[in-house]
Amino acid sequence: MQVCFNDDIKAFEMLFHTLNTRLIKFCVFYIRQKEAAEEIVSDVFIKCWESRKNLTEIANLETYLFVAVKNQSFNYLKKFSNIHLVQIEASDEVEFVNTFDPEKEMERKELHFLLDKAVASLPQQACIIFKLIKEDGMKYKEVAEILNISPRTVQTQLFRAMKKLSIILSAHQLTSKSAEKASSGQQTIGLPLL
Repeated sequence: MQVCFNDDIKAFEMLFHTLNTRLIKFCVFYIRQKEAAEEIVSDVFIKCWESRKNLTEIANLETYLFVAVKNQSFNYLKKFSNIHLVQIEASDEVEFVNTFDPEKEMERKELHFLLDKAVASLPQQACIIFKLIKEDGMKYKEVAEILNISPRTVQTQLFRAMKKLSIILSAHQLTSKSAEKASSGQQTIGLPLL
């Protein structure tokens, strides 16, 4: 809490660099627009810095920022609820591609795509809980504070989400294996000799 007591700009910058990307991703769960999410998160950080003297009683600044971003996201949605924009933008992530085994790379990408699609098909709260715990490594208690629900509800939602994802991925695996068998069976049928 050096930010609050000592007006430590370096500590604030470190806090910003540590949480900015995670807060933007979290905000996108709600509003589905990266540019607006970046703006919301920036506003939250600015307000946090401007009111730093009033934040001395906050036990966990990270949780406080997540809750602030969630609340600002809801305010944004109320303000622009009649406008529906869909982000059609490729990921900014850079990946190394294994050029020696393009088939494995394709399978990996297909699995990632399927997993992302399966996670997106979860109810909004379950999707957010899954991503905060599994991707951001947050604890049940932190997620419960952010979403204003009990840790038990977080655990239950995560369990249901994992179960649903397991069913979806198992079904895909079975489909892939039967398609593999069918294609290998076609290869063993030879042409009649002339």
